[in-house]
Amino acid sequence: MDTKKGDKLYYTIGEVAAMFKVNVSLIRYWEKQFSVLKPKKNKKGNRLFTPKDIDNLHLIYYLVKEKKLTLEGAKLKLKENRENTARNFEVVKRLKNIKSMLLEIRDSV
Repeated sequence: MDTKKGDKLYYTIGEVAAMFKVNVSLIRYWEKQFSVLKPKKNKKGNRLFTPKDIDNLHLIYYLVKEKKLTLEGAKLKLKENRENTARNFEVVKRLKNIKSMLLEIRDSV
């Protein structure tokens, strides 16, 4: 998952799909399944995702793809215990960054 956000206000669905290395259709599907995803639409009807939408997609991706929860399980986690879920996601993300840095150090020695 290549999820480096810049300083943009909006991201197209193609950009979002590329960030998460998933198909555009999966992003559309998740949008229908998760009420926390509310991309704006321009006059042409193109979805425009905000950084907050991207953060919500991070959580959904983490719960569904990494923790292997069902969609219903992920919805329940987000509804009942969003703060702990978000905190756990941040811890996992930091640990992955640390692991990556340590592997780089090991490989350079």
